[in-house]
Amino acid sequence: MNINLKINGQPVSVAPGSTILEAAEKLEIKIPTLCHFKMDCFHVDHRSASCRICVVEVKGRPNLAPACSTPAAEGMEVHTNTLRAINARRTILDLLLSDHPKDCLICPKNLNCQLQALAQEMGLHHLLYKGEQSTYNKDLSSQAIARDLDKCIMCRRCETACNAIQTVGVLSGVGRGFNAVVAPAGLKPLAETECVFCGQCVQACPVGALSEIDYKYPVWRALNDPAKTVVVQTAPAVRVAIGEAFGLPPGSVSTGKMVTALRMLGFDRVFDTDFAADLTIMEETTELIERIKSGRNLPILTSCCPGWVKFLEHQFPELIYMPSTAKSPQQMFGAITKTYFAQKAGIAPENLTVVSVMPCLSKKYEAAREEFSRDGIRDVDIVISTRELADMIREAGIQFDQLEEGEYDSPLGESTGAAVIFGATGGVLEAALRTAADWIAGEDLQEIDFTGVRGLDGIKEAAVNINGLELHVAVCSGLGNARKLLEKIQKGEADYQAIEIMACPGGCLNGGGQPYHHGDTTILQKRLEALYRDDKSQPVRKSHRNPSIQRLYAEFLGEPGSHFAHQLLHTAYVDRRK
Repeated sequence: MNINLKINGQPVSVAPGSTILEAAEKLEIKIPTLCHFKMDCFHVDHRSASCRICVVEVKGRPNLAPACSTPAAEGMEVHTNTLRAINARRTILDLLLSDHPKDCLICPKNLNCQLQALAQEMGLHHLLYKGEQSTYNKDLSSQAIARDLDKCIMCRRCETACNAIQTVGVLSGVGRGFNAVVAPAGLKPLAETECVFCGQCVQACPVGALSEIDYKYPVWRALNDPAKTVVVQTAPAVRVAIGEAFGLPPGSVSTGKMVTALRMLGFDRVFDTDFAADLTIMEETTELIERIKSGRNLPILTSCCPGWVKFLEHQFPELIYMPSTAKSPQQMFGAITKTYFAQKAGIAPENLTVVSVMPCLSKKYEAAREEFSRDGIRDVDIVISTRELADMIREAGIQFDQLEEGEYDSPLGESTGAAVIFGATGGVLEAALRTAADWIAGEDLQEIDFTGVRGLDGIKEAAVNINGLELHVAVCSGLGNARKLLEKIQKGEADYQAIEIMACPGGCLNGGGQPYHHGDTTILQKRLEALYRDDKSQPVRKSHRNPSIQRLYAEFLGEPGSHFAHQLLHTAYVDRRK
């Protein structure tokens, strides 16, 4: 039975367990919030009520109540905009600002800072409280995530993302009173912890306490170095999100405009990570079929996501034989660019700079892993996020929304619909199934939409029948869900042949380097739908049908799974518990 209450005199009926904030949202009454946040696409809410910005008056109660965590009750009468509530919010905000740096103009979250937005919304133009401010050293140790505890407001959203959603367990409250912050135990640098650099904490942080480490200026330097040939690759999830940074509606597919913008920035070649996604399917599916035939090391786990791989190395090192040994598309692209492409273009590998545009902050860490270099030359030199690319486009004065549609360069710019859906949870597995189905059946099958692995649900299971062979597969996104699935495998409670795992809830479309969605999960759904629309529009939708991939094997690699392909495109994993 629903609960009936009144907010600002308006009656509303809500389900049991609903909060005052949820009841107000149903009436489209806005209550300001700061610590409250929808943490992922599965509607897990952070309700610590630590900031108290959302306080309201409840008739019959002497104290103000936080709307985000106070349950709605039958007959309750709530007032959201009394002078007492407004003054309390202003005082709380004033106190928060009194211990906060005032470097808004150069803060990485300038104009994306919710504390800044609240100050404007509440009309705070001067501070009543002034005094001592907290001071900590900045942490840039990880090569991926920057931590500036001077800006921490103890909202604890990052803690919920790290512990409740991702179950990594790196962040928690440290210290007491004025000196309290959210950080690793003992204020350790992130590089010395089990952090996987997924960046979900960065997405959750409402201020500049957590952001990505900025690599825009190394890119600008490379672009202005006449001795360097600078090529760029763009990940599939970037094309369905970058338009948001320029006012385009969520779900806009901005591939052509992005390609044009990259050329205008000065890149010598504009290539597509989707090419390498198709290449990944060739190697990973070959490995899948071999394991199914031998019955060993099943289920195979996908290996495209560096955050998930690092999580496995820390948390489940006894299972490191399970992931595919195939490198991620980012790293395959780098390896092929500095060998195959370098030979065809007549460029020495040391004079090639490979820049990646990724939705993911863990990709910055991945590019720096020791195993992803040959003779001291890294596969990928610099990684920037979707947000950083948007910053560069703005800095260059490019009017993104007015650009003509450009096309990727050949040969590493040709791809298929199967590669596009790598950006969504379930996409890697579906792409692999399209190729596996053809190879197992020995024909060009027409039914290629494996819809059972699609959607934003945290864990999805499906049974796929291919020419009489039934495959049991699973997809999970969010590392908390990965933990559940891996624990079932350890206990012998799961029977799958293949599992796709992505660190970020929803997959790469919700990566830590994407434009901030501020808890509006409808944006993630629109990005997801855009990827599948793009897949449908492609003339070729199976990775093994990509003509450029076929030429790559014919001219250079030999065949999928060859000794040379293993040398160039495969890797090994590390037990990080030691």
